[in-house]
Amino acid sequence: MNKPESNLPQFLEDKKRLMDGEEFPFTCHPDVPCFNECCSDVNIVLTPLDILQLARGAEMTTRDFLETHTMNPITKDLQLPIVMLKMKDEEKRECPFLGDAGCSVYETRPWACRMYPIGLAIPPARAGESPDPFYFVFEDDHCEGRHQPDARKFTSESWLRDQKINERDEVEKGFRELVSHPWFIGGDRQLDPKRLEMFYMACYDLDTFRSFVFDSTFLDRFDLEPELINELENNDEALLRFAFRWLRLALFAEPTIKARDENAAQSE
Repeated sequence: MNKPESNLPQFLEDKKRLMDGEEFPFTCHPDVPCFNECCSDVNIVLTPLDILQLARGAEMTTRDFLETHTMNPITKDLQLPIVMLKMKDEEKRECPFLGDAGCSVYETRPWACRMYPIGLAIPPARAGESPDPFYFVFEDDHCEGRHQPDARKFTSESWLRDQKINERDEVEKGFRELVSHPWFIGGDRQLDPKRLEMFYMACYDLDTFRSFVFDSTFLDRFDLEPELINELENNDEALLRFAFRWLRLALFAEPTIKARDENAAQSE
């Protein structure tokens, strides 16, 4: 069995690494004996795009969605806020979007649900190097999708296309670049509470971030093109991409946005 390199997190040590072009079998449909079992008692970490799409699908603001359907685990090891989907408060801990016919939000299902049964790992950043992500296969005992006679063969590349993950990547890559930023090399750098709040708002609570941009002095302090301002006002995904750009300035002092008044911008 191919194994990840030894400097990777311990939970990856027993996972099968997918090499380029390597195939794995999988299918999932109501005739598979374990159908919907993976939608209970599971920890699903949500990406910023997950929250945006689920909130819009539910006709909720991002703030209301976060308050209703998510939780924020806190441990001393976390460098950045994590948002997880809140399961139903019952013995089986089912996903709140699981219906009799399966996933009721299938078109906007989270990144983690789209990816399964493969996972993405990003090795720790190193000075002067961009970490190369790689894919691995979950071979969970509870999942029968790998053993069905109608299981299709996929590579990591064909699975990403089939699940429309590539279509999300233009937005998602900005978030990955934030959370794997070299600033965090060594694991002993921590953002202060104010910057943690900035990160949470800009990444996850996009409606509040839009208010921050348009209802504060933000546009007086930063020099944005009129076309960009119009796009930020009317296009959620454009605003999310911009939020990642702004965070690189706010968190790491990278010159990603031009300030009208350098002193005013730095006081943010």
